[in-house]
Amino acid sequence: MQSLLSLPFLSVHLHPGPAPVLEAQWRGFATSAEFRGAIRQLLQLGLAHRVRGWLADDRQLGAVRPRDLEWSRQELLGGLSRAGLQRFALVESTEALNRHTIAAMYERAAAAVGFDIRRFEAVGAARAWAAGGE
Repeated sequence: MQSLLSLPFLSVHLHPGPAPVLEAQWRGFATSAEFRGAIRQLLQLGLAHRVRGWLADDRQLGAVRPRDLEWSRQELLGGLSRAGLQRFALVESTEALNRHTIAAMYERAAAAVGFDIRRFEAVGAARAWAAGGE
């Protein structure tokens, strides 16, 4: 695992291999500007490393405004779909409202993107699936 980015609210790692996986571990609240800037950086890193799997570890993600989630659906998920992502694994937020809001966004996005989206409770299982495992 290679560390690509470390911010106060986000750590990003690359798992190299035949199907590279980018792992975004949210570690707390980010303002709207910080969240959008981080999403832009994540997309750039994903494209640069030609990732085929993505792991969004949202367990510690702070509150995200609905308009920022909608923006990230269009920018991040749309960009990943165009780039050929195959698997998007989500480890859900421990905060109930955040979990519900984010899950609803992914459900709306699932039909429009060209990759599979699955929810997980454990990071290890999510990581294995994102890399091409079952």
